[in-house]
Amino acid sequence: MYWEPEKECMTKEDLEQLQLERLQSTLYRVGTHVPFYRKKFDELQLDYDNIKSLDDLSRLPFTTKQDLRDNYPYGLFAVPLREVVRVHSSSGTTGLATVVGYTQNDIKRWSNLVARVLTGAGVTKDDVIQIAFGYGLFTGGFGLHYGAERLGASVIPISAGNTKRQIQIMQDFKTTALVCTPSYALIIADTMMDLGINPNGLSLRVGLFGAEPWSDAMRHEIHEKLGIIATDNYGLSEIMGPGVAGECPELNGLHINEDHFLAEIINPDTLEPVEPGEIGELVITTLTKEAFPMIRYRTRDLTRFIPEPCPCGRTHQRMQRIMGRSDDMLIIKGVNVFPIQIEKVLFEIEGTEPHYQIVVERENHSDNVTVLVEVVESIFFDQMKKQRAMVELIKARLAAELGIAVNVKLVEERSLERFEGKSKRVIDKRAF
Repeated sequence: MYWEPEKECMTKEDLEQLQLERLQSTLYRVGTHVPFYRKKFDELQLDYDNIKSLDDLSRLPFTTKQDLRDNYPYGLFAVPLREVVRVHSSSGTTGLATVVGYTQNDIKRWSNLVARVLTGAGVTKDDVIQIAFGYGLFTGGFGLHYGAERLGASVIPISAGNTKRQIQIMQDFKTTALVCTPSYALIIADTMMDLGINPNGLSLRVGLFGAEPWSDAMRHEIHEKLGIIATDNYGLSEIMGPGVAGECPELNGLHINEDHFLAEIINPDTLEPVEPGEIGELVITTLTKEAFPMIRYRTRDLTRFIPEPCPCGRTHQRMQRIMGRSDDMLIIKGVNVFPIQIEKVLFEIEGTEPHYQIVVERENHSDNVTVLVEVVESIFFDQMKKQRAMVELIKARLAAELGIAVNVKLVEERSLERFEGKSKRVIDKRAF
């Protein structure tokens, strides 16, 4: 185990004092070594030596992904390149990738924090962990790998893809913990069903899933199909990678590793803090990063803080699982729509499969949304009357959830494209 009660169960007063000291140290680091931040501070006429309280955090500038792209590749590094022992980058699909670096101390802390998250999810050194994230510049594979080794577990670095081989390895190597995206876990489950393999015959007992938003309904689906405890964890390459936050056995919110990350939730439009418990955009300041410190980084991920104490005894702030992103939110006829809202509805309707796609088009100057929904074979080949009834049911449920009407089209099982990494739920054909 990598259980650190003296750090994970700190009093609020002790934690805030530690955060302030580490924040002041980080501000000195970026103010003296990163021209970008030095310029930002000068523009705001901000003397970082005057940051005397966590309440002063709001005086600091935000950092955005565009700032990282504008300083590609090494402009935001706070140490000389000779001190950087690892370089990763984001899997961004538009513009320049965002490049991040790690010193030897950063790698050690990263491993420790991922080990902490793994332990929180119930993983021990006796587990055999199959990592089905892609290895390479993406932080997920190596991040979980080094954390699992720090924990002392046995690691199978199989990487992503080749689902049938993934299953064979699970059987032969007696995998007990699976690491991948939640959508890929369902692909694995469906492939097992096709092969006639009973998941109960595996040694698998827990899954650690991340890299994309997913609902409690999908968690239940994974649990039902694979017979495992499905836990969520959170990280992003700009901040560190996996290890920023993770669920405990209560499965009710992710504990943020607040001794290393200072988290805020803001209104993405006004940039002001939201009310306690209100949903907004997560903003993170790193407190211990050497090579690539971030000040008030706008993650674009939407969540809320959970104010109630957790029965597990950890005192670090919990956040609700990510419900979507402020920048991949669809605005349909003036209404904000998140793919995860549609997923929630579909999971509640018997006969639908956990795979769907949202197609947005503009016709006659009006937005038109079609939700392609995979349904079980018996329904797809059923009489037209029953198909129409299901379509009308889904349309009604979606209209009630979203506040707008959408089109629904039923498609055969396995007809929508599968993705071994992050799933691509939305095809937006509108020209803006």
